[in-house]
Amino acid sequence: MTFAPALRAEWIKIRTLRSLVGGLCGVLLATALFSAIAGLDGEGEDFDPLFSAFFGVSFGQIAAITFGAQAVSAEFQGGALRVSLAAVPDRLRWFAAKAVAIAIPALTVGLVTGVVSLAVGKAALGTKASGLTWSEELRGVVGCGIYLMLMALFAAGLTAVLRSGVATLSILIPFLLIVSFVVGTASAGVADFLPDKAGQVVFHETWDGVLGAWTGLAVTAAWTATALAAGAWSIRRRDA
Repeated sequence: MTFAPALRAEWIKIRTLRSLVGGLCGVLLATALFSAIAGLDGEGEDFDPLFSAFFGVSFGQIAAITFGAQAVSAEFQGGALRVSLAAVPDRLRWFAAKAVAIAIPALTVGLVTGVVSLAVGKAALGTKASGLTWSEELRGVVGCGIYLMLMALFAAGLTAVLRSGVATLSILIPFLLIVSFVVGTASAGVADFLPDKAGQVVFHETWDGVLGAWTGLAVTAAWTATALAAGAWSIRRRDA
């Protein structure tokens, strides 16, 4: 089977599994909700209107990694992977099709989420968001789509290695909600290069760290590429 039919088959799997569709919807809902809440409390010396408008991404990313993890972990249940590889014997081609089938809807939903989050966040902030420029808003929206896509793929790669969505989420969710925050508080220099902290620089109007908006996303992309490479190696070398 060539790449296009393999991709089509993987896309059918994703759009017909209600849990995966629900995960994508959760990205939008969680991000918009928490961005609205953050916008209602726009005070303090370190107030950043752009980050406040996209504050909900910190929570929406949980739904994004859940989507990526579930999309891959479903293959390790009930012998589904053996059926998939019987249809697409080239394991790397199959895994590439799976990754693209995850990336496209994650990017699409991420961009829509960025637009909605910005609109909701600005509405909640009111005049406090008046200083945002068009280029900053566009950067936030595009960055939102790319960041959420990268986090979904990061989870997908890790799940291919661990062969368990539960194990992946048990690692990533505490890391994103607790470990990353603690490390960021204790050592900002190290935290700048963590996959979530690096990528979220794109949501800041100004940033004093060593990474910029796009170099931060590049660091997150490097983490994602490493996870996908490890996942591809695992799929290729281990028994189905």
